[in-house]
Amino acid sequence: MSLSLLRPARRPAVVLLTALLASTGLLVAGTGVASAHVTVSSGDAAPGGYGKLTFRVPNESDTASTVGLRVQVPTDTPLTSLRAQPVPGWTVSMTEAQLPEPVEVHGEPVEQAVSVVEFRAEEGQGIAPGQFEEFSLSGGPFPETDELTFNAVQTYSDGTEAAWIEPTVDGQPEPRYPSPVLSLAAEGADTPTDTPTDTAATADPAADAEGSDGTAVTALVLAVLGLLAGLGGLFLGLSARRRTVSS
Repeated sequence: MSLSLLRPARRPAVVLLTALLASTGLLVAGTGVASAHVTVSSGDAAPGGYGKLTFRVPNESDTASTVGLRVQVPTDTPLTSLRAQPVPGWTVSMTEAQLPEPVEVHGEPVEQAVSVVEFRAEEGQGIAPGQFEEFSLSGGPFPETDELTFNAVQTYSDGTEAAWIEPTVDGQPEPRYPSPVLSLAAEGADTPTDTPTDTAATADPAADAEGSDGTAVTALVLAVLGLLAGLGGLFLGLSARRRTVSS
């Protein structure tokens, strides 16, 4: 009689444990996906000046390597001087296009500018699952605007592509594949130079990653502690009930 009463009482504990572990797993998985965007940043880009752009490319596939990155450079606000930093195991090519209207640079009209920059992995190379790579460009002058959008397409070794071309709209959820957007330095930042530079400092990606990972780990630890505390209380209640039924 006592055993038949105790068996149903164990089921809520199993259901609760399963639900909490599942929700914890979703939290960890969601954190990983949210941070796996292709992004662009700069430590010295400012309107009217020159600077270094860094594209950070994480691999989102579990089975294929990233073997290509095509970056579209705006031609309505062109960067008339643009250079690529070499990446071991990768080749780079640049495609120029006719500008909608000529622009004046150092007193001379410029009618063409780079419109596409493509990085391609050499045979046997690429960004493996669970890894990321950074690709840098140096150039300018940057337009008189607060931000600059660089649409990009990421190519995988299995032939699939991820098109990072969706605009991010204020007040709406972030799209699945947002376009990389460069925020230009605010007024009052270091005075930009009038010539391109390849030695500009950039933000430390490892520090950013460690900060984000630390927040996620803290949240996970707190969730697990809450789970253990809840289960402990539940098991204590069941033990007390067992003693009552047995007596």
